[in-house]
Amino acid sequence: MEFLFESLWSAILMILHLDRDLFEALGTTLRVSLTSTGIASLIALPLGFVIARYDFPGKRGVQSLLRTALALPTVVVGLFVYAFIARNAPLGDMRLLFTPAAMVIGQVLLIVPLITALTHAALQENVKLVHEEATLLGASPVAASWKVLSESRHAVVTALMTGFGRVVSEVGVALVLGGNIRGLTRTVTTAITLETSQGHFSSAFALGIVLLALVLMINILIQTLGGRREAV
Repeated sequence: MEFLFESLWSAILMILHLDRDLFEALGTTLRVSLTSTGIASLIALPLGFVIARYDFPGKRGVQSLLRTALALPTVVVGLFVYAFIARNAPLGDMRLLFTPAAMVIGQVLLIVPLITALTHAALQENVKLVHEEATLLGASPVAASWKVLSESRHAVVTALMTGFGRVVSEVGVALVLGGNIRGLTRTVTTAITLETSQGHFSSAFALGIVLLALVLMINILIQTLGGRREAV
C-alpha cells in the first residue's frame, strides 16, 4: 500500500513540476496514437461496412483472416514492418526506421483488423435494412452508407476508441520500430519499460498512472461529446 501511495505522489510531482521527459513522452504518445487511429479509421470503417453490407466470394475467408489478425502480438507486427523498412530492406532508402512514421505504420496495421471487425459486428444486423430504406427515399449510395454509420454511431465510436486504446497502451510496435529514442520516439509505454528495466519502479508506476488517467480523460471526452449530440 505504501508503494502505491509513493507512486501516486511521484505521478503528482512529475505533473506539477512539468517533468520534461513525461510531457515529451505524452506528446509523442498522443501524436502517434491519434494519427494511427485516424488513418486506420479511414481504412477500417469502409472495409467493415463493405463486409457487413455485401455478400461476395471469399467473405468467410476474409472474416477468418480478420479474426486471426486480432490475435497477432504487437511485436510480430513490429517485426513484419521492420523487415520492410530496415536499412537493407526494400523500403530502407526511405529511412523510416526509428521514426514516429514507422510507429504509425505499425500501429495502423495493428488496429485496422480490430476496428474492421468491431465495425462489421456493429453494422451487420441492420446495415442492409437501413441502407435499402435510405436508398428508396432517394439517398445517394454515399449518403445511404453515411446513414448506416450514423445509426450505429455509438458502436462505431466504441470501435474507434477500442482501437485507440490498443495503440496507446501497446509497447511492441513502439519499441521495435521506434527504438525508444528520448524526445523523438519515446512513448509513455516504452518509458515505463525503460524505467522498469533500470529498477525505477516508482517512476514506472507513476507513468502507468499517468497513462491510465490519459485514457480515462479521452473516454470521458468521447462520452460527453456523444451525449451532447444525442441532446441536439
